[in-house]
Amino acid sequence: MTVRTETFFAGTSLGERIASFRAELAVKAAKRRVYNQTLSELQSLSSRDLADLGMSRSMIQSVAYEAAYGK
Repeated sequence: MTVRTETFFAGTSLGERIASFRAELAVKAAKRRVYNQTLSELQSLSSRDLADLGMSRSMIQSVAYEAAYGK
């Protein structure tokens, strides 16, 4: 069995790696906020409004995920 490990460092200094890590966390947090906001807004719609959008309640999570993270 073969195991491959990749390590990515944004720079050679510790400060650059910390800055890269913080930036990555900020991007992830922003995507999570988009997901939560989209999820909340869709859940607040009535079944009739969702039907007008061509959606059912079972699709809400996947639509919110796609809005935040893409396919």
